[in-house]
Amino acid sequence: MKPIIMGIINVTPNSFSDGGDYNTTKAAVTHSLKLIDDGAEIIDIGGESTRPGSEPVTVTEEISRTIPVIEGIREINKDIRISIDTTKYEVAKQALDLGATIINDVSGLVEEPRFVILAKEYNADLVLMHKKGTPKNMQNNPTYNNVCQEVYDFLNEQAEKAKGINGKVIVDVGIGFGKTLTHNVELLNNLERFKQITGHQLLGISRKSFIKMMFGIENAKDRDSHTALIHSKLLDKNIEILRVHNVKLIREMLEINNTF
Repeated sequence: MKPIIMGIINVTPNSFSDGGDYNTTKAAVTHSLKLIDDGAEIIDIGGESTRPGSEPVTVTEEISRTIPVIEGIREINKDIRISIDTTKYEVAKQALDLGATIINDVSGLVEEPRFVILAKEYNADLVLMHKKGTPKNMQNNPTYNNVCQEVYDFLNEQAEKAKGINGKVIVDVGIGFGKTLTHNVELLNNLERFKQITGHQLLGISRKSFIKMMFGIENAKDRDSHTALIHSKLLDKNIEILRVHNVKLIREMLEINNTF
């Protein structure tokens, strides 16, 4: 199975790898179109940083950041799939009204269980991610008795709540969200287990801090080659969606893998 590439657009001033780079509608739309040209099949748009230590933003602020970007993309490209990365009902609803087809919920229905109703109403796909704690405190000594089992149990329980939707229920183990380096590596080594929950899995490792911990790379944008190498080692896990910043590099990695 060839993975689908999801390109990341952070319309925020403080995201961990590109905060402020696409903090205007024009810059975000322009970069979205570049990611599409580079090979992205889905554009994932988020207006609230979930980096460790970050503070939440209001619904109004998140709408003002994300909705004009969706409108701008749709003026030029009517067909690209758009995902809204949010935990807020009103943000997701407005995005779906404009043609988004995926709700990417980093809280896994904890903060907004009504996403199930919304996904049913709009025939949208729903991504459910595991995280421990909030972005502000999630990296303050996260502990598990058995990280794979606990993440599996959470995702399985939340996926059951979304069982009635017409779209896909896609699980995400939440690399870097309330996990230590050891936790992240253990989850990555057992990804095939989580595919069993719904048959659909998204993986977000792009530029994550565990790469810095492993290789000492401070600048997040310098972690792209390591992101691609790790993805290449995980292709046998049959992940459906790869959520990445550098779409061109991941597309080329997949082309090389398919050629040789």
